[in-house]
Amino acid sequence: MEIDQVKTFLAVAAHGGFRRAAEVLSVSQPAVSARIQALEDSLGTSLFARGGSKLSLTPAGRTLRPYAEQVLRDIAQARQAVHELQPSAAGALRVAAALSICTYFLPDVLKRYQTAYPKTMVTVRAGHSKEVLKMVLDGEADMGVARALNHPDIETTTLRDDPLVLTGHPRHPNARLPRIPLEQLETWPLIFYDRGSSDWTLTQGLFRRAGLLPNVVLEVETIEAAKRMVERGLGLGFLPLIAVAQELRSGRLRAIEIVDSEPLHRNLDVIHLRHQPLTPEALAFLKLLRTAAAHALKPYPRIPARRRAQPKPAADSIRRRARRRSPA
Repeated sequence: MEIDQVKTFLAVAAHGGFRRAAEVLSVSQPAVSARIQALEDSLGTSLFARGGSKLSLTPAGRTLRPYAEQVLRDIAQARQAVHELQPSAAGALRVAAALSICTYFLPDVLKRYQTAYPKTMVTVRAGHSKEVLKMVLDGEADMGVARALNHPDIETTTLRDDPLVLTGHPRHPNARLPRIPLEQLETWPLIFYDRGSSDWTLTQGLFRRAGLLPNVVLEVETIEAAKRMVERGLGLGFLPLIAVAQELRSGRLRAIEIVDSEPLHRNLDVIHLRHQPLTPEALAFLKLLRTAAAHALKPYPRIPARRRAQPKPAADSIRRRARRRSPA
């Protein structure tokens, strides 16, 4: 069993086919087929069920997968341990990050990092999650911060969950109810952003799976533009918690829970190449990222259910009680 075979096996398992795995690994499709065949020959069993155009893991493949993932993690950790013994000549850190992470999460982290490591030159490049992955794979960034990225050459560290939250202005008529069914939301005015992004796909999919069509009154380019529109009461929007946590805590925006659908969960991940150990500067940055994620995305306060007002006693009832208390 060779490392390239293990990586190829995981790529095929993750992407569901030889052609897509070949594109991800930047090798030919026959090379992918040959590696999988050699791995299956060495194990004496088939790893994939080849039914039509789609591949699925056999019981042997499902058994092998967690061990294969652990093998690559162990190799990455071994490289990291050896690398840390060597003196560092680095003085630079290159970070790629999703645009929303650059806007709402990294500034405070970078400020603390600059204070602790003033001589380290830090460069940050922004892009969509797939662009972040490509920059890390191409060696243009030492590490990336994005959402839900998987690749056999990439080591992924999950910082925490960053869900999409339905938000509205507290005085917006549709934001007064703390909990609603999805069907009720269908007719409410919604603001969408960044058509084609993973956020757009998630929110559209929420309605599509229920057979509903969202009432999109505004489409904008960025999360920040969508948040500004929501703040001005133009509609409601599914926004990342990382972008609205402060406004939810302060009460400038209000969260609305959809009671009959799953929350739109997304991971906030840090990625780097498995075969290239992180420098001490990058390790220090990763530590700050973990600390910041634990504090910046603390759960926002839930909206308490309104208490039913107690009826005031009628005037004649008050007079009767007063007569009973008065001396004869």
